[in-house]
Amino acid sequence: MKKSWKEIPEGGLIVEPHTSLENKTGTWRSFRPVWDPQKCIHCMFCVFYCPDNAIPITKDDKPKRLDTNLDYCKGCGICANVCPTKAIEMVEEGDDQ
Repeated sequence: MKKSWKEIPEGGLIVEPHTSLENKTGTWRSFRPVWDPQKCIHCMFCVFYCPDNAIPITKDDKPKRLDTNLDYCKGCGICANVCPTKAIEMVEEGDDQ
């Protein structure tokens, strides 16, 4: 049975909060970041600019970034662009590095 226009939910609404943790979006990417911890100075630029909050950090007095959570990284490359030491390289998905 078809719904009438009064029964169809309004679009563009978030009706259920916190679903981003259930919807892993990492399979969308065609490029992925490869992080070199030896070059990293833990400036946190990549963490602050990541639109997907896919870069975890330690919870110490002096936080350090950890490896990118590829379950949520969409491969936009912002992290690589803002890194002052070029510690992040974007590689094509499927390339083993």
